[in-house]
Amino acid sequence: MTASAAADLAIDSRGLTKRFRTQTAVDSIDLAVPRGSVFGFLGPNGSGKTTTIRMLLGLITPSDGEIRVLGERMPDKLRNVLPRVGALVEGPAFYPFLTGRANLHRFDTADRHASRRTRPERVNAALERVGLTNAASKKAGAYSLGMKQRLGIANALLSPRDLLVLDEPTNGLDPQGTREVRNLVHSFAAEGTTVFVSSHLLAEVEQMCTHAAIMSAGSIVAQGSLDELRGAGESHVRVQTPDASTAESVLARFGLLPALTSPNEAHPEVSALLPPSTELDPDRLLPALLEAGVRVRGYGIEEASLEERFVALTGEGFDVRS
Repeated sequence: MTASAAADLAIDSRGLTKRFRTQTAVDSIDLAVPRGSVFGFLGPNGSGKTTTIRMLLGLITPSDGEIRVLGERMPDKLRNVLPRVGALVEGPAFYPFLTGRANLHRFDTADRHASRRTRPERVNAALERVGLTNAASKKAGAYSLGMKQRLGIANALLSPRDLLVLDEPTNGLDPQGTREVRNLVHSFAAEGTTVFVSSHLLAEVEQMCTHAAIMSAGSIVAQGSLDELRGAGESHVRVQTPDASTAESVLARFGLLPALTSPNEAHPEVSALLPPSTELDPDRLLPALLEAGVRVRGYGIEEASLEERFVALTGEGFDVRS
């Protein structure tokens, strides 16, 4: 990678590895997170996501490899980098006997770079931005899980940040709260902040992120823009017809090998894989089916989904709830 390309990355790791005695939790990963992106870090539980985040933030030391965050080598430049990074990792932890506002004041006091004079204004602005102004005087111990998530994000926003690292930011939120967090993330990106989001909720990543990396068993198995990740998957041509054998012959003439023929008598269907390199003109295929006498009751080209790509790469299912 050239120096100019590396400068365009908010997070850049090379061969990043973490071993715990005989177990390798993260195995030589190369992360490339573009500045200004909303980057989804995907993977099932136990895939190494949280261990990776802890290394990126200097919370644990890598066994091997290099990390640069905001252009600075970590953990050597930890003191320079962390004031520019806001983080919510492994769920928020607050003093339950203090109010939401008092918790933020306490955390802000611990920041040696934070101005004491402007602290009340910063705390109020962070509470307002995450929708907790009305609950600011309530003790944090009485907060719901969703409210604690919002308070954790507010804590990450007490000072201007170039990078936000959010570990499962919509965990415990109802649909309305999830939409609010999604809108917050979009607003951060619009202001130029890079947002790194670790999640197992595929639907949220597809609506929230511009780029993603997929982790499996400690390794990165794919990364890039969402369009690139989907484009590397398999699209399908699907034809609903009672004339399955004739339809298969027509599809074969176009270089499409049928992958599945449904025996459903009410809605019989022929499906064929559409290789990524294939340029198929739907305006030619449909007339060819009709000309061959195929009775077409349904027809379409289904694009590859991020979920299908994930399953193909990891062999595991995914929580697709929103």
